[in-house]
Amino acid sequence: MILKGFNELKMFLAKPRNIVIVGHRNPDGDAMGSTLALKHYLDKKGHKCTVVVPNEYPDFLHWLPGSKTTYRFDWQNNQSQKAIKGSDIIFLLDFNTLHRVGSDMQNTLEKYTNDFAMIDHHQQPDDVKYMYSDVTICSTCQMVYQFIEMSNDLDLIDKDIATCLYTGIMTDTGSFRFRSTTSTTHRIIANLIDKGAKNDKIHNNVYDANSYNRLLLLGQALSNLQILPSYKTAYITLSSDEKKRFDFQKGDTEGVVNYALSLKGIVLAAIFIEDKEQKNIKISFRSKGDFSVNKFSRNHFNGGGHDNAAGGKSSSSIAETVTKFVTLLPEYKKELETSYEN
Repeated sequence: MILKGFNELKMFLAKPRNIVIVGHRNPDGDAMGSTLALKHYLDKKGHKCTVVVPNEYPDFLHWLPGSKTTYRFDWQNNQSQKAIKGSDIIFLLDFNTLHRVGSDMQNTLEKYTNDFAMIDHHQQPDDVKYMYSDVTICSTCQMVYQFIEMSNDLDLIDKDIATCLYTGIMTDTGSFRFRSTTSTTHRIIANLIDKGAKNDKIHNNVYDANSYNRLLLLGQALSNLQILPSYKTAYITLSSDEKKRFDFQKGDTEGVVNYALSLKGIVLAAIFIEDKEQKNIKISFRSKGDFSVNKFSRNHFNGGGHDNAAGGKSSSSIAETVTKFVTLLPEYKKELETSYEN
């Protein structure tokens, strides 16, 4: 764990400040839950807070309390720029390095002259003045809860804060099934329910709000599933044409890679998604046991993340990217064989 400048940050926040809270590009449940929860908390402390995210986030997260006040940097650029330039400090949540916000927003943040405060659980974070970093914690939302706890303000957690935090913890732990879900996580979840988080409603809003086209896209993804039993590996591909055929919307591929990982005997799973707008292939990796997809992605696919969940990208075609992935597997065969005991 890295806890840098916490007391100084508390002193800085002892009087009202203009604060911007930033999440990473393509925000997920943990990014939106943590940024909105921190906003609600700091607002209650007397600050003026604005959440700015780089681009659109999934429709199944738009119901979160405070979502309607969020600025999108790509769409509401003037408002976002004004908020950033007028802020006394920027909180960076759920990402470890500025390039995770995309090049346009990165250029703006790199010109920022005030200080950053980072709350994040990804490996190898950038060095900023104030930092709370812990790669052992399951989600940034849990870290925001513990940040509030360290500030002796748990009594300020209300239904809105509890709902945002519950959402991020739930989504980043795969509904509490990943290895990073600890007894501490469950105690925090229990307290969030006591504070007003409606667990059944939250689960329904996130997981049971599929469109018809999203289910058809899932069917296409599963029909593209390939299994490599010799390497305990499975992967899925989705082309831009397939996405277009089923009216792809932001968030429609969220969690699809987990279907590949759910196969008996599979240790490593990947999904390769073609993005014609970004002119690259977006990759998500998942693993069981000791096989680190963080290291695998950092070494080969310009990415990173956590040991059992990471992302990457490729500027090659989807076919070339998959070929590269498959070609690498013999090098890791022993690690994959010994990573996880079923």
